[in-house]
Amino acid sequence: MNVKEKVLEALKSVYDPELNINVVDLGLIYNVEVSDEADVIITMTLTTPGCPLHDSITTGVRYCVQGLEETRNVEVNLVWEPAWSPEKMTPEGLKLLGR
Repeated sequence: MNVKEKVLEALKSVYDPELNINVVDLGLIYNVEVSDEADVIITMTLTTPGCPLHDSITTGVRYCVQGLEETRNVEVNLVWEPAWSPEKMTPEGLKLLGR
């Protein structure tokens, strides 16, 4: 498993507390970049711009990835374009929503 795959697997431990679905299956993670120096940049969104749990989720993402021994620095870029929609969810995420 390469570092990007390990990061994505670790991110499955970070849940949106309102929906009780992890950020990967929810489709909130748009991109993961890993530099040769093991620095990680995560581009993600939230289900809504006014999400009251903004800090909780992004902090969880940062700490989760910082805890991997294969990573060094972690940056989380929160974006609103493209906007999140249920179509971004994985089949597992949709199943958890009952769709």
